[in-house]
Amino acid sequence: MSDVLRAPAETKYAEELDWLESIDNNPKPFSWRLSPKMVCTFILGSERSDGLDREISQKWFGDRSFVERSIVTLASDRGLLLIGDPGTGKSWLAELLSAAISRNSTLVVQGTAGTTEDHIKYSWNVSMVIAKGQSRDSMIPSPIMTAMETGAIGRVEELTRSTSDVQDALISILSEKYISVPELDSDNIVFAKPGFSIIATANSRDRGVNDLSSALKRRFNFVRIPVVTNKKSEAEIVRFRTEELLRRHQLELDVPPTLLDVLLQSFADLRASAAAAGSDDEKLESALSTAEQIGVLEDAILHSNFFGERALTAHTLASSLVGSLARREPEDLAILNKYLHGVVEPRSKEEGGSWPEFLEGGRDAIATLS
Repeated sequence: MSDVLRAPAETKYAEELDWLESIDNNPKPFSWRLSPKMVCTFILGSERSDGLDREISQKWFGDRSFVERSIVTLASDRGLLLIGDPGTGKSWLAELLSAAISRNSTLVVQGTAGTTEDHIKYSWNVSMVIAKGQSRDSMIPSPIMTAMETGAIGRVEELTRSTSDVQDALISILSEKYISVPELDSDNIVFAKPGFSIIATANSRDRGVNDLSSALKRRFNFVRIPVVTNKKSEAEIVRFRTEELLRRHQLELDVPPTLLDVLLQSFADLRASAAAAGSDDEKLESALSTAEQIGVLEDAILHSNFFGERALTAHTLASSLVGSLARREPEDLAILNKYLHGVVEPRSKEEGGSWPEFLEGGRDAIATLS
């Protein structure tokens, strides 16, 4: 699928999944394509102790216990709710789990204020209904109903952004494991096949938008995904995503390790500043997540390739950081300016390296936006 902008995980890693399935002799729950152990190996990568004949790449970087608990939950009759700050990899983990378990990660409902019960259950092809009446043929199943009929994993993104009607529909599906279709006289119940489950994601910052009811919470196992603060782990994530970006754009551009260190350190500094802030006005609007870090680096790489000298510089990196994180004016610009003068300027004098050029790039970007 080279002509697809972003292939789903089951397509992108089809060769690995095929190979793991061919050697997997472990017990598999329901209609799972891989055993729990192999699902974990697919997501976290192989280790020498696994004794495999080929290396399996690591695709999600986080604590192993989160993945294992997620897999165990999906092997039960409960739904899985991945909750955490924006940019912590919840959706990517949900996609990888779905790809490994059912080889289909595309049965997704995006939760928004406009999501309705029809998006969770079913709707109708109006022209077919007018021509032939309501029947199974004229019914349009939702991604969740399709997952039920095929014994696959259905996904609901941003659950807490959905209204209470949508959440109530999920309670019924998770409890009863079927959807009734009262408009039909016969064949009017769709039962879930073994292997069906739901993975939902929710941002912890959305608390209060549409809080989950106690009834719905009881039907989910919660797995909280923390923000990655370990520099080594975060560097691995950023490097992994950057290599994907370079391959996708067919770029041959070097990302110096020193500049990656500058990016990681600047985000660590800004997070520490946000943690010490006394009010929201003293914090950047950005969540300063790993995903946003990747976005800053992606912006800098593409700018360097298209408008620079095809080499990433500290000046371009700083300009991208300011441009990506300054969302409120003048508040965010003032916070970033304070950071440059209070932290980066002394560091550039003491350590040198890429920091003086990073300081200059940040100042130039703030002057342009002010």
